[in-house]
Amino acid sequence: MDRRHFIGQSAAALGLLAGLSGQTKAASLQKAEILVIGGGYGGATAAKYLRLFSNNTARVTLIEPNTSFISCPMSNLVIGGSRNLAEITSPYDTLSKRHGIKIIQDSVSSIDPDGKTVKLSSGKTLRYDKVVVSPGVSLNMNSIEGLAQANKDGVTLQAWKAGAETVALHKQIAAMREGGTFAISIPEAPYRCPPGPYERACQVANYLKNHNPKGKVLILDANQDVTSKGALFKKVWAEQYSGIIEYRPKSNVIGVDGKNKTLKLEVEDDIKADVLNVLPQMAAGEIAVKTGLANSNGRWVNVNFLNFESTARKDIHVLGDSIQIAPLMPKSGHMANQHAKVAAAAIVAELSGWEVNPAPVLTNTCYSFVNDREVVHVASVHQYNAAEKTFKTVPGSGGLSPAPSTLEGVYAWGWAHNIWADSLG
Repeated sequence: MDRRHFIGQSAAALGLLAGLSGQTKAASLQKAEILVIGGGYGGATAAKYLRLFSNNTARVTLIEPNTSFISCPMSNLVIGGSRNLAEITSPYDTLSKRHGIKIIQDSVSSIDPDGKTVKLSSGKTLRYDKVVVSPGVSLNMNSIEGLAQANKDGVTLQAWKAGAETVALHKQIAAMREGGTFAISIPEAPYRCPPGPYERACQVANYLKNHNPKGKVLILDANQDVTSKGALFKKVWAEQYSGIIEYRPKSNVIGVDGKNKTLKLEVEDDIKADVLNVLPQMAAGEIAVKTGLANSNGRWVNVNFLNFESTARKDIHVLGDSIQIAPLMPKSGHMANQHAKVAAAAIVAELSGWEVNPAPVLTNTCYSFVNDREVVHVASVHQYNAAEKTFKTVPGSGGLSPAPSTLEGVYAWGWAHNIWADSLG
């Protein structure tokens, strides 16, 4: 699938603002200041498509502290040692050079919804008419006793935001003693990327199989069962990683002793391991919580799914992992990309005085590498349901791999390069 086909399919599926032309420019749109906070799959895509859907007339500023985008999807391969960080890293400068987006390399310290201003960590204050907030997730270190200190000491790593920790975790695995144990703990859903921890377990097991064959992978899952692609993962674990991967459901980690590399479980006995990859409870990104947008259990942001505007504050649109998801909607990079397009189309329509698309459609695909070449996937289609004011999966849509294959591995890398180009190119 080439880049034009990927973008074309996305636009067709979403039913987005066809026929925009120079003659339809609205003065309110041209004058509006639109800020986008966060340059991940949601934020970068939103910034780009706000420009595209407005025929490059919208004034868009992207605020992102990092100089480059590092993809969380595919980062487990770096942890498993079959890829490097450079292969999943893309520059932001194309968004400014090709699309005229102003990029400010900074983070946001606060949002004033009443004054409609954003304060940057550098001290500068920016005014907005619309602000798109796509901050990913925050990790609640305090949900597990001792985790914050263990993480500060470098004993535990999460690597749930791709970057330096991704590389550091691979180094811990590579340095593990012969016959050592890698333990990964999974919090109760919802969390970012449902299949991600199970893919990671496969990548670590694949590395150990080739470099430390007596090593073990222990999956401590607080959930009742594997939350995504369960049958496929379990089959792989039995056939490819027998004697290496041990899966324990209903195993909730409640404490960490970093000095002794020990995990305390809610019910079972304490467990010692050589490498601890402890994933705590997650919530909306810190700036969303701080702004008072997390009005679903204090963790997630409720939005109007027609335009992704926060139900707590007007003119603040929230995307991606931070939102309270619709039924069966995953917290995935692909889904954040789709949220962004619906939100961008709606914002352009609102500022232009047009009707917002009343029936958007989202698509999603999640690929998981079960070793360095073979992949399984799950796909879904989500249609907005006006009566229930949420997205519902379309009956009979999507699908699941029958088995891992190297061909799907080719498709997975094709998907990655296409979505990176779609979001950042």
